[in-house]
Amino acid sequence: MKKKIGIGKALLYVVLVAYAIITLIPFLWALSSSFKTLEEIVSGTISFIPKHFTLDNYKQIFIEQAMFPRWLLNSVIIAVTVTILNLLFNSMAGYALARLQFPGKKSLFIIILAVLMIPAQVTMIPNYLILKQLGWLNSYQGMIVPTMINATFIFMMRQFFINFPKELEEAAALDGLSRLGIFFRIVLPLARPALAAQAIFVFMGSWNDFMRPLIILSDPQLFTLPLGLNSFKGQYISYWNYIMAASMVFTLPVLVIYAFFNRYFIKGISFTGGK
Repeated sequence: MKKKIGIGKALLYVVLVAYAIITLIPFLWALSSSFKTLEEIVSGTISFIPKHFTLDNYKQIFIEQAMFPRWLLNSVIIAVTVTILNLLFNSMAGYALARLQFPGKKSLFIIILAVLMIPAQVTMIPNYLILKQLGWLNSYQGMIVPTMINATFIFMMRQFFINFPKELEEAAALDGLSRLGIFFRIVLPLARPALAAQAIFVFMGSWNDFMRPLIILSDPQLFTLPLGLNSFKGQYISYWNYIMAASMVFTLPVLVIYAFFNRYFIKGISFTGGK
């Protein structure tokens, strides 16, 4: 029996390692291509070691492409702001649904669940029309306000707070803390695993978003990086060397965020799952 279990584990690890290699190969090729010339990339040969190693692609996007730093700044401003607002509002909404009693609580929760079932593509046109009426097209607020809450993470935080020990809140209430004091001084600091998991997903979603900026933004000064990268593709030629270099720069913040919150990530996923 133990021998069968050992063979099963070995096969599982082989499959996982093979899948990891298959997943990693495109990234390694993109990293290698960021140091290649355009001629070498489009030559048709696949190689992970550049024949003519060059840093000109990175010089091009940072120095000669004047808009690239601006696109990077726009992405940082929007992604960081959206992440902070989501952490605050999703957590408050999740806590209210888990702990507070108020009229319409059950109906509100059903509405949130219904929102989870609606594809984002269905709401694109209504969102565009609302932003147009508000005069928020081609603006930071048009990118930030519609995404500052998320039904998925409201549900996730509710699941976390349902399993949160009430005794800690009761002890804090006996010490004289108000409901807001309990939430900000007791509950949120102890919800770091769930907040870290939420921060990673929200930041990645905002950082990688292409469709929303494409619909809302028209001024190149306000483009985010995914939209800006598209400008390197023309009708007759695509500058894949610049795209690969820019995509490597584009990937770094997500890796840093994941590395910073990694110790909380798995714990957050397990805590917020239904039991």
